[in-house]
Amino acid sequence: MDPAETSALPAASAVKAPARWWRSWWRSLSPGRQDRFAALAPLASVLMFMAAIAASFWYLRTEEIEREKEALKRDVEYAQQRVRLRLLERQEQVMRIARDLSNGDLTRSDFVGRAEALISQYPELQAITWIDERRRIRASHAAPTVTSNQLRVSGEVLKTGEAADLFKLARDMQQPVYSQPEAGSDDAAPLLQLQVPLSPQGKFGGVVLAEYSIDSLLRYATPTEVLARYAVTLIDGQGRTLAGTPLAPRHNALLPWTTKANEYEIPVSPVGNGLVLRAQAYRTSLGMVGSGLFWLVGTLSAMTTWMLIATWRHTRRRMQAQQALVAETNFRRAMENSILTGMRALDLEGRITYVNAAFCQMTGWTQEELIGQTPPYSYWPEAEYEKLHANLREELSGKTVPGGFQVRVRRKSGTLFDARLYVSPLIDARGQQTGWMTSMTDITEPNRVREQLTASHERFTIVLEALDASVSVAPLGSQELLFANRLYRQWFGSQTSGHLEMVAQAGVLPAHGGGGVDGHEDDSLMGMLASDPLAHAHSENAEIYRPDLGKWLEVRSRYLNWVDGRLAQMVIATDITPRRQAEELAARQAERAESVSRLITMGEMASSVAHELNQPLTAISNYCSGMVSRIQGGQLSEEALLAALKKTAHQAQRAGQIIQRIRAFVKKSEPNRTLADVHEMVSEALELASIELRRHNVRLTHYVAARLPQVMADTILIEQVLINLMKNGAESIAQAQRPPALRSVELRVVPRQVDGCDVIEFSVQDTGKGLAPEALAHLFEAFFSTKSEGMGMGLNLCRSIVESHHGRMHAENLYNASEVTGCRFSFWLPLANTAETTINSAATSTPGTIA
Repeated sequence: MDPAETSALPAASAVKAPARWWRSWWRSLSPGRQDRFAALAPLASVLMFMAAIAASFWYLRTEEIEREKEALKRDVEYAQQRVRLRLLERQEQVMRIARDLSNGDLTRSDFVGRAEALISQYPELQAITWIDERRRIRASHAAPTVTSNQLRVSGEVLKTGEAADLFKLARDMQQPVYSQPEAGSDDAAPLLQLQVPLSPQGKFGGVVLAEYSIDSLLRYATPTEVLARYAVTLIDGQGRTLAGTPLAPRHNALLPWTTKANEYEIPVSPVGNGLVLRAQAYRTSLGMVGSGLFWLVGTLSAMTTWMLIATWRHTRRRMQAQQALVAETNFRRAMENSILTGMRALDLEGRITYVNAAFCQMTGWTQEELIGQTPPYSYWPEAEYEKLHANLREELSGKTVPGGFQVRVRRKSGTLFDARLYVSPLIDARGQQTGWMTSMTDITEPNRVREQLTASHERFTIVLEALDASVSVAPLGSQELLFANRLYRQWFGSQTSGHLEMVAQAGVLPAHGGGGVDGHEDDSLMGMLASDPLAHAHSENAEIYRPDLGKWLEVRSRYLNWVDGRLAQMVIATDITPRRQAEELAARQAERAESVSRLITMGEMASSVAHELNQPLTAISNYCSGMVSRIQGGQLSEEALLAALKKTAHQAQRAGQIIQRIRAFVKKSEPNRTLADVHEMVSEALELASIELRRHNVRLTHYVAARLPQVMADTILIEQVLINLMKNGAESIAQAQRPPALRSVELRVVPRQVDGCDVIEFSVQDTGKGLAPEALAHLFEAFFSTKSEGMGMGLNLCRSIVESHHGRMHAENLYNASEVTGCRFSFWLPLANTAETTINSAATSTPGTIA
């Protein structure tokens, strides 16, 4: 075999291997994937063709732009060398003038002559000025084109500005320096300044200032061939144009990359970055984009692309239609299999032509068994053939009921269930009726639930009717009564007036839409706003009296959503007349207990009161006997008689006051809370308690703070509490058998703050034996007493009186180290809520002692 043929065998095998792999991979794909890949092939061809055309044009355009940039760079660098050489030549000529001035070889007239010759010979030179070391202008010559505000006048001093700053720089560096040129004003062209320092005998002697026209420098120093091909400009460091005219921006270019001109810029030495030479290429030819070949290829490419895209779109629409058809078929099949409503189609003769899976599942017969049947159908109960035949005739004649009709259906297993049928005509594509479509729904469970709800409603109604409370429901802002039980009808009849009157009397929302839901008024019975969420509602009780019924009713209310969606109010009224009577009886018993407690207290104080009354009565008897004996002896003058009668009357008034205080204390009366003065209340209690304390030989001291505000209290009840506490203290001291020096009871009345509220605190402190720990836990309970003969009602009654005045009572032992030295009872009363809460009392109590 030829060696060349031998070497070609592996190459042929390498080419055939990918082809075989591609065929095997294509066969392994499913038909759906093969269709999708076939549909994407035209699109892939379009993308690859467009990418190849775009890459070709991009490469050619890039090559063209690179060639233009290289040519522009070479030309700009050549022009920059020409400008640089021109500036260096002028700089050398100015330095010769400076050297001659430094050596003293030039006079002022010679300087002017040489400057004039240079300016006339070289058009870029505009002015040459001689400036001494004091910045004074010695001589100057300028071209006729220099404006008046740019002229240098002999004798003037160089002012601050660019020239002055440049003068200082040349003096410091002792070298020629160029200024950074700036764009000129509207009437003056920008000038480039060169200052060459003068060095006579090695010292700084001023500068020679040469000013160049930047526009003339560009015009005469730039080669003409460069000016012909490019728009050449001189710009400063900030990009502002100093000389020349730049190209206008290209706005209507065909392609995006042609909107910016090809340009190149380079600094001009020896000036530096402050003077930059920039060249922008003119558009001298159409280039590649403007050539006919470009448009021919572009047109052919567009046509090829359009045809490929049209092929791809056609293939894509065909694939989409096929997929939509498959999806619609699958959707309808899934819908038929998943629907719970049985569907049955009949032709015009009543033959079954279609049943779905739900219909077969309901009846138990298969699709093959049902299709083609004629009446009577296999799922009809035998006992209802006549009724079902009549329904079928009405159905086929078009007499359908919009709400459907209910029938009984027999399953294949023989069981029956309730169903509701809905009938509608079947219309074909030509608009003609071909049969009837019937939908069947199993309503066995809804019927069972409806029956249970009916039974539940009956039971609920029976329970409400049997309640011993009145229940009524009425919508807000309406006179309609939605529900009323037996007791409500018995009390108020079948009208809404009783419901509304109870609501109004209990202080609930107004009955006639005044507040309502939109009014946002508070419902004092409910404790909620009618517009608040129902979940936040809570009931509160209100007790009202109905004279027409002669009953006390406890009224409760709640808002609820009625079955029709309206916001309604339910009112429950319970007869609490027996409870109110029991409460009134308990209140009367409490009043009797208070009165009995006062009588017991006075009974225990009877001997002390008798002793207290015996003193004024004995004094009256003595005064009367003395007056009688002296009158009989004729020894009584009129003045002595009057004095004795006054003393007798004073003792009688004293006895009467004691009896009056005792009567007021023990008198049974209704509670009468008024604005009470604390000083007067304490004084009355001290007068009565001092009698008992003197009997036990106990000192009574007291301290009442000055200018105490008034309190809202029943003075008799508070006096009873104070007297009981002071009497208990005296009895505790007597039981402890304290020596005379330690037998004292102290009453203190001072203002305090409790939980941020201003109160008046009353405290009674004794020096007795205190209270046992087990007694402190039960001290204020009823029928608990530490006295063998006590009833156990005194302290319990005292605490009840204090708490009825919204106060609190407290008891504690007093200690000296571990020894109990006495006991202190204290209670506080809140201040009265009135504008007159203070009194201007100037009385200042000081500790006093009653023997």
